[in-house]
Formats: sequence, structure tokens, C-alpha cells
Amino acid sequence: MTSRSDLVREKLEEMIVEGAFSQGERLDEVKLSQRFDVSRTPLREAFQALAASGLLVLEPRRGAFVRFPALEEVFEMFEVMAELEAFCCRLASRRVTPAFLADLEETVVECRQAVASDDVNRYYHANERFHGLIYEASGNSFLGAEATRLHRRLKPYRRLQLNNRGRMAHSLAEHGRVVEALTRGDAEAAANEMRAHIAIQGGKFNDLIVSYRRTARKAG
Repeated sequence: MTSRSDLVREKLEEMIVEGAFSQGERLDEVKLSQRFDVSRTPLREAFQALAASGLLVLEPRRGAFVRFPALEEVFEMFEVMAELEAFCCRLASRRVTPAFLADLEETVVECRQAVASDDVNRYYHANERFHGLIYEASGNSFLGAEATRLHRRLKPYRRLQLNNRGRMAHSLAEHGRVVEALTRGDAEAAANEMRAHIAIQGGKFNDLIVSYRRTARKAG
């Protein structure tokens, strides 16, 4: 079950990446508590999670302030994420079990249904589960923990990408190719497909720049 702090984090994350707050703006705890009908505790837990993803800066006795990382920082994180997830896939191709493959197929079905209904939030959550399963299937808990940590930091920008026209359908096709490679036990193909899925290059590079700048202009 999703906790109240997780629900608040998701809503705030969505508002920030859609430009609802200005760069450096201080978030009003009283107003946000009333808006989301929650106490200060889940709100502050949400602030901590957003600070970990780089979207907020927490200053003692002053509060939480909105921060939009430089584009270069975002791209560098995606570069590292692509290699971490490719490594997870390489290991998973040798260690994945039929049960894990069945679970991965379920997430692909969920993503397909989200694409059909044009439901970004539903796709976003199914996508998280897809990647989490691959981290687990790698059989390397340290690698999985590092991938999970960076995945959390990149959540807002992965959500931002999904809002681009046609991105969900392309992402779904990429998931399918990753699962096919894992099913065949083809480590090289699985790693390459995942790297291409995560890497910000070509059209995805341009789309993310446009989306990010649009958000920054709205927030300014």
C-alpha cells in the first residue's frame, strides 16, 4: 500500500516538474498540509525524499526550497544509470528465474494497458516495478541498491520524459525487447537494449531539453 508521504511526494514531484513552483521558492508547509489534507509528518517525509532526488534543498530552521538541477547534471546521471541498468540486465540474463520473467511480463501488460488508455501515472508505476524487478533479478544486492538509489533521483525526469508525445509507446517496445533478450539468456543483447532504453541521446535528448526548458520557463 502506498503511504501518505509517498502520495504527497508524487504529487509534489509532479507539480515541480510541471513548473508549479519557481526556482528557489520556499514551500509553505502550512498551505501544503491543508492542500493535501495531511499532517506535517508525511509532508516532511515527502520533502526528505524530494531532497534525495535533487528537487529540493532543505535548510535547517528555514525550510524546503525548490531546486532545478542543471541539465548537464541530469544528463550525467542518466549516463551512469544506463550503465548500471545494463549491468543489472547482463547479470539477470544468467540468473533470472521463470517466476521473475512472468512478473516482468505482467509489467509489460500493465504498461501496454497504460499506453492504450494514455495513462501516464499508471505507466510510471508499472515502469518502476519493471526496473525494480530487473535490479532484483541481477542477484547482486549492492548493485541493486545503487541502481535503486539513482533511479529515485531520476524519477522526476523519467516522468517528464513520459509526457512527451509517443514516448510511452516507444518505452513499451523497448521493455519488450529487454524481456525477449532476458528470456533468450542473451546477456549482450539484454545489456544493449537496456542501455539504449535509458540513455538520453538522439530524439530523447532533444525532447528532454525541450521539456526541461519549458518547465524552467514556467517555474521562472
